[in-house]
Amino acid sequence: MTLDLSGRIALVTGASRGIGYFVAKELAAAGAHVIAVARTVGGLEELDDEIRADGKGTTTLVPLDLADLPGIDRLGGQIHERWGKLDILVANAGVLGTISPIGHVEAKVFDRVMAINVTSTWRLMRSVDPLLKASDAGRALILSSGAAHSARAYWGPYAASKAAVEALARSWADEAKNMTLRVNSVNPGATRTAMRAQAMPGEDPATLPHPSEVGKAIAALADPARMETGLIYDVPKKRFLAYRMPE
Repeated sequence: MTLDLSGRIALVTGASRGIGYFVAKELAAAGAHVIAVARTVGGLEELDDEIRADGKGTTTLVPLDLADLPGIDRLGGQIHERWGKLDILVANAGVLGTISPIGHVEAKVFDRVMAINVTSTWRLMRSVDPLLKASDAGRALILSSGAAHSARAYWGPYAASKAAVEALARSWADEAKNMTLRVNSVNPGATRTAMRAQAMPGEDPATLPHPSEVGKAIAALADPARMETGLIYDVPKKRFLAYRMPE
């Protein structure tokens, strides 16, 4: 079934490249108006050009470093003033930090990973929570990683940050379980991105899925007809998984 997001407002962070770029393109192609957020103006402008050329969706470009927490609050206020609601959130932006033994991780590196991957994501959730609840079918997709569960050696800060945002997403989903808002985490799996190349410099990128494939799979989860919540969607496995422990 063709995804139809006509008249819906979507916010995508980290939209200037990689997975976020292609999620934004897919949402726009389905008819959504995409609020594209990223630090890199050139990447945002390229995204806007491609969406305009496609002729199906529209964009609002927001150059913003998510370390600017008051800026995230202002963004929520501006969305409220202009549209009064938000239908889709894709919290995609994140940083890797360094692949290093925990004892060798610099404090400033650890602090930035937590600031961008956790604190800014929480701030974004807080800012758009009432906007998503004003939608008839709010959908929040929080990008996670298999690292949150594998907890592999040398991936400590990144793994911890993704475990934290999964916990935030699950709590948020539970708070909204009797509402129209649905909140899920997404594990995109190994993808041909700059972050993956940074983490695995010896890996052949041609062996990995292109971010356009992953972006299409993630965009489909914004369908108002999808009712899953409090779960994690595993893109490689093409299904939702539950990570809840017995109560």
